[in-house]
Amino acid sequence: MAVPTGFQAHLSEGVTTVARLWKVTRRDGVVYGFTDHDLDVQMDGLVYKADTGMTAHALSQTTGLSVDNTEALGVLSTDAISEKDIRAGRYDGAEVEAWLVNWRDASQRFLRFRGKVGELAREAGGFRAELNGLSEAMNQPQGRAYQSPCSAVLGDEKCRFDLDQTGYSVELDLVSNEDETVFRFEDMALYPNDWFVRGRFTVLSGEAEGLSGIIKNDTTGEDGARTIELWEALRADMQPGDRVRLEAGCDKLPSTCRKKFNNFLNFRGFPDIPGEDWLMSYPIPTGRNDGGDGRETLDLQDLLSGDDNPFNPISGG
Repeated sequence: MAVPTGFQAHLSEGVTTVARLWKVTRRDGVVYGFTDHDLDVQMDGLVYKADTGMTAHALSQTTGLSVDNTEALGVLSTDAISEKDIRAGRYDGAEVEAWLVNWRDASQRFLRFRGKVGELAREAGGFRAELNGLSEAMNQPQGRAYQSPCSAVLGDEKCRFDLDQTGYSVELDLVSNEDETVFRFEDMALYPNDWFVRGRFTVLSGEAEGLSGIIKNDTTGEDGARTIELWEALRADMQPGDRVRLEAGCDKLPSTCRKKFNNFLNFRGFPDIPGEDWLMSYPIPTGRNDGGDGRETLDLQDLLSGDDNPFNPISGG
């Protein structure tokens, strides 16, 4: 990327007034600005704060599709990046822009780096953030995979299922919280046990607002209270009365897609693909020689059968 003419002229003067600026945009839309200058710098309406102790290691940039990377260091501050927010994962995947700017005239500037926060760790009263360049996305799997279970995420543009339908999501007030992993609710007798397993748990209010997790277990106790357990702790304090949204879960099987969600036309898996063992198999006089791998598949009888899903119109419940 070429350095703008005006900024290049400033650099050529020999005596410069240049500072480094970082713009951090979290996934929840919160934006922060930081600088290694000794005074705050304003650029495009955002104030880049100088009291965070921000510094940066040398930026490694390459041609082609190799991953650009750098590190940013800083002091934890209750007014900017806090230990609580880092622990809660609010900066995971945040977008970062690194600028060289003439602090006397912020219109003279050069964008050196754009990417996202990778690994972020707390250390010695501060933090260390690994920054990954835009080409990092090229290392992610692309396209559709041939696999037995559905490859869509429940409710996304491929699945097309509306989770706001009656019975497939519910908003409740939290009754109790244990180790930020196990949560209890009331008034959930309408929903069968395990209805929300593999579903999404999203916090709507309180200190943990905006955080979410995947549900591991969903059970009803002898006292009638519903217990929801997550795979990983939310890493933020939750109090009784905090509002939570629970979404029904999907195990990616075709029968679940049809019976629980009445959405089989949008099923994105290939349950009848022969398994690896089929390559070494041979015909036998008894049994089925259809190349199946033993997993659950959806045959015509299964498609025509009813079920006891209380929210599925096909079942008549």
